[in-house]
Amino acid sequence: MQAYLDCRQAKRNTASALAFEQDLERNLCALHAELTAGTYQPGRSICFVITRPKPREVWAADFRDRIVHHLLYNRIAPRFYASFIADSCACIPGRGTLYAAQRLESKVRSITQNWSRPAHYLKMDLANFFVSIDKHILRELLAKRITEPWWMRLADTLLFHDPRQDFEYHGKPALLDKVPPHKRLTNQPVHLGLPIGNLSSQFFANVYLDVLDQHIKHRIGARHYIRYVDDFILLHESPQWLNDARKEIESFLPARLNARLNPSKTILQPVDRGVDFVGQVIKPWRRVTRKRTVNEAINRVASIRAEDLFETANSYFGLLGQATRSHKHRARLANAIRPRGHSIKSDLTKAYRRPS
Repeated sequence: MQAYLDCRQAKRNTASALAFEQDLERNLCALHAELTAGTYQPGRSICFVITRPKPREVWAADFRDRIVHHLLYNRIAPRFYASFIADSCACIPGRGTLYAAQRLESKVRSITQNWSRPAHYLKMDLANFFVSIDKHILRELLAKRITEPWWMRLADTLLFHDPRQDFEYHGKPALLDKVPPHKRLTNQPVHLGLPIGNLSSQFFANVYLDVLDQHIKHRIGARHYIRYVDDFILLHESPQWLNDARKEIESFLPARLNARLNPSKTILQPVDRGVDFVGQVIKPWRRVTRKRTVNEAINRVASIRAEDLFETANSYFGLLGQATRSHKHRARLANAIRPRGHSIKSDLTKAYRRPS
């Protein structure tokens, strides 16, 4: 029941959620019976393509399967979170993009002694991360902390379920062609890849990359390090030290996790040029929203359907407000919204509904 309540918070009005809730008690009892008897198997998924910020496949599990994801997560996540480093972000309560940006800013100010000394940063990204996760390696990592046989069997069921065997594609078929072949789950071997879009996949990804976190912190000895999903940054006074760390990481990843870096997204430069991370750019004494994000927000509120503008506009106001220097960007956003009939709060933090 608790897993159901957690699941419905963001999925209450979806078709599968409404269908499940039409006969809630019977459906929950049936799901419970399948789980206790060991006959539960995940159902059909929905596949679709998103294009922002770049084209990628998303796999949405059925609502009853999402309840099971929450069931497993609620049971096993705390024991893993207890061992995660404080610099591991995403899919951890209280550690979203704002936490990541603020923590990186504090690390930059620490290593530069409030921007009074030079330092460098090394930013790296894993190549084709979600579709290249090795399930066998991940299973070993899960088994180290899941000691109860029933819960381990459930984790195996979710981990090794292949959504490609039973799914519906929603959307224009032409959108699939925009996703590069090497980034499609449908093109990967059966033992590789997790479906983007499920809570279980996000949590499993953190378990997988905790191995990298521990190696960088305790073996390489990086004092200033932070990771958000598969993007991570190391800070140091010496660019040579960072280059040596990069070489060590390049050799560690394929040997331990069957993963590799994306060389086109490896950046080494001084921090005073600005550090772009989780949609914000950390500069001396300020954090600003990435220009591409601001421009996308302006263009979207200018072209979106009128009935969707109120929610979208306030979502962007909240996003831009996370930066410490955001007045100019929020003013641009407000000027794009006003001509469409919405009033804006005087401190540029929210839009009001249009009068009926």
